[in-house]
Amino acid sequence: MGFRRARALLAVQLLLLCSACTTFENWFGSKPEDARAPADLLDIVEEVRVKQLWSVGVGGGQGSGFYRLQPVLDGDRLYAAGSEGIVVALEADSGKRIWREDLKQEISGGVGIGGDMVLVGTSDGSVVALSQADGSLIWSSQLQGEILAAPQTNGRVVVVQSYNGKLLGLDAKDGSELWAYDSNVPVLTLRGTSTPVVFERFAIAAFGNGRVVALDLNTGAVRWEARVAIAQGRSEIDRIVDIDGNLLLTPPVLWAVSYQGRLAAIDVGSGRKLRQEEVSSYVGLDQGFGNIYVAEETGTVIAYYRNESGVRWEQGDLSFRQLTSPKTIKGWVAVADFRGYVHFLSQLDGRIVGRTRTDGDGVRADMLARDDVLYVYGNSGKLAALRVSARDDK
Repeated sequence: MGFRRARALLAVQLLLLCSACTTFENWFGSKPEDARAPADLLDIVEEVRVKQLWSVGVGGGQGSGFYRLQPVLDGDRLYAAGSEGIVVALEADSGKRIWREDLKQEISGGVGIGGDMVLVGTSDGSVVALSQADGSLIWSSQLQGEILAAPQTNGRVVVVQSYNGKLLGLDAKDGSELWAYDSNVPVLTLRGTSTPVVFERFAIAAFGNGRVVALDLNTGAVRWEARVAIAQGRSEIDRIVDIDGNLLLTPPVLWAVSYQGRLAAIDVGSGRKLRQEEVSSYVGLDQGFGNIYVAEETGTVIAYYRNESGVRWEQGDLSFRQLTSPKTIKGWVAVADFRGYVHFLSQLDGRIVGRTRTDGDGVRADMLARDDVLYVYGNSGKLAALRVSARDDK
């Protein structure tokens, strides 16, 4: 493990293990309570009915590398990967397995789809393309640098972002390199990478230096660059401004949020910054009911007005529970936590109206939603489909 990666892992441990400080201090009697201890769950009035439709195991799940392997929906199919090399295609309605492949490689970034391909990245820098139809190997390309985000494609170009700050365009036919972009990686970064976005003529990616860059999808030429956050402070930890959460595209606006930085709205065509709000988050965003939803690194969920500055509501009862990206489903916004609980908040005012537990090992991956079904991939490898409805529905 290199020096930079070791320091990055240290940064994540400092951020995510602060909650353990309470335990050690209580043992020695030096401090009765820690301000960053995960909040206890309060009693709520259940307004949401949650029914598990099915659950399946996907290999070893997220593994021990602090991965956030992201399942993906495509029509009536759901694709998912486990860290030890398992890739599966499932029927989204039933969870029935269509195919299963064992790559016998450690998968660290996935899953991306497009052009009849299923794409994953590995810890040793390989990109693997499988057939959506049956999981058979189409090609494998060896790159440099661990891949922590799902490769993306429009069927002609595959865009891959690696942990060492590189963004590459590969030929979707055979995986050969078409172009490469190298960002300036800070000395200390969080353990993670935002998933690149392929949109029209652009390949858009966010980096550990707090910048979002749009490249020409075919040539790799820089079309625009936007600064979301500016590193400030004396220590390297204070200066971390990673954009690790997935970008939110609501054409013609691209939304990005950084750790110790800002929420920014960017014109996707020109890179012009339209708006910004001071906030700190290392997970992605979602939108609904005229709001943009952000889960702060402190555990506060915030609804910002989408079309004007300001905050509609804040929900602080889940502080320091290491929340996932928010996911809207019907009239609610869902977040999952480090204990595997999924919490449902009203999109109107942020009150917590429902709760269920899916995986005792916790949830890191972004959840998926289709109609009234929420798909939750737990850290242990349990992938569950939950039907969500109001309790007064017949």
